[in-house]
Amino acid sequence: MNDKNKKIGLFSLIMMIFSSIFGFANMPVAFLQMGYASIIWYIFAAIFFFLPVSMMLAEYGSTFKDEHGGIYAWLSNTIGEKLAFIGTFIWLSSWIVWLINISSKVFIPFSALLFGKDMTQTWAFGPFSATQVVGILAILWIIFVTFFASRGADVISKVSSIGGAFVTGMIFVFLIATFISLFATHGHFEQPITASAFVKSPNPAFTNPVATLSFVVYAIFAYAGMESLGGMIDNIEEPEKTFPKGLLISSILIAVAYSFMILLWGVSVNWKDVLSSDSVNLGNITYIMMQHLGIYLGHSLGLSASVSNLIGNIFIRFVGLGMFLAYVGSFFILIYSPIKSFILGSKHLWPEKMTKLNKHGIPEFAMWMQALLVCILIFLISFGGGQAKSFYTILTDMSNVSTSFPYLFLVGAFPIFKKKGFKQPFIAYKNHTWTKIITYVCFLIILFGIIFTCVDPFIQGDWLTGFWTVIGPIFFGSLALGIYTRATKKNKNKN
Repeated sequence: MNDKNKKIGLFSLIMMIFSSIFGFANMPVAFLQMGYASIIWYIFAAIFFFLPVSMMLAEYGSTFKDEHGGIYAWLSNTIGEKLAFIGTFIWLSSWIVWLINISSKVFIPFSALLFGKDMTQTWAFGPFSATQVVGILAILWIIFVTFFASRGADVISKVSSIGGAFVTGMIFVFLIATFISLFATHGHFEQPITASAFVKSPNPAFTNPVATLSFVVYAIFAYAGMESLGGMIDNIEEPEKTFPKGLLISSILIAVAYSFMILLWGVSVNWKDVLSSDSVNLGNITYIMMQHLGIYLGHSLGLSASVSNLIGNIFIRFVGLGMFLAYVGSFFILIYSPIKSFILGSKHLWPEKMTKLNKHGIPEFAMWMQALLVCILIFLISFGGGQAKSFYTILTDMSNVSTSFPYLFLVGAFPIFKKKGFKQPFIAYKNHTWTKIITYVCFLIILFGIIFTCVDPFIQGDWLTGFWTVIGPIFFGSLALGIYTRATKKNKNKN
């Protein structure tokens, strides 16, 4: 087989981008936070973030395609080792926060599968509240996964492909059930469609301007994962033409899919009736809305209450099984893959223990250090005094900010990268003036989105959420600076 046959064509590229970026759970979260008003922000993020930043990452990826270390190699060649190390460490922290987030959320689909509803908020035991019990279970889960993943138990990660099939099936179930309901009710939407609904959130927590603008980070998070696209530019057929075209089509498709499906949630869900309860949070929103869709489908077809509830029960268990399998599979990969990539890319800055690989090719000691850090943070957050609603808001905000923050380094470094005159096999930005304008616009959107997300909880008087949202990048940035300073001093003394 020759090289040409191995190249990725336009259609395959679009499918790859769509499947790696599009996330079904992002839409229930958007509907809970902003209702129909989230649509405009998803379109805004596609135009002013996803499309231009993906082009930048494609230029980075094609230029440094032969270097190991991913975004660390991109940044170290552009803005120097120190800032690259800090920026990449914050990128790694976004995966650490993901581990914190999902280790706590993984018990929700498990509960949905077993009991047909989210029971985690009732799991109080002895002196421990339900939130603290979930925190303890999350710590045990981290220890369990780290133990088996460090022994090369990658076979368990294969369940992610089964989970992925269930999640894809969930999209089809959602669309079919929604359209049947819409047809049966003669086009009725439970959440009324009005002009003001597309600019004003039904959620009281997102009615002030700062909270509304902070939602841009949720929208950015929905398009996250683009850094993986830059590395595959070399395998694309005629990348100069195919990649920009594929990216443009994909960004339109993803933005339209997000917008259309957020709108469709309004067919079965009235925000005030279904989502205003304190038992609804960012951890269980997908399961609650899918269960309600099943019940609504039965009612719209004129079925009895018991049959409608049965359909809702089937829907939530189906979603629970799919999400649980997907979480488990992803966990076994992501608990070692990002840390291994970063540590091996910056090997000379780490103690020998951290970079040592066991017989399975896994940095076991580094994984246990990561596990210790994750367990400490889970303990502090879950025992910090917040209830389930604030607990999952903290985890989601931390995750969104930590994921968005590394893009400040990648976007901010781009004009310097262009100025250095590297030999580039792929060039998307040819005009120097437009490059600077687009870079500044993208940088400011990400920066102000992060600032508003961090400031909003303090304005609302939620100091606990505010503290944890802000502390992520500060803590991990300071930790990175400390590790880098210690390593450079040690290397200097050695030399």
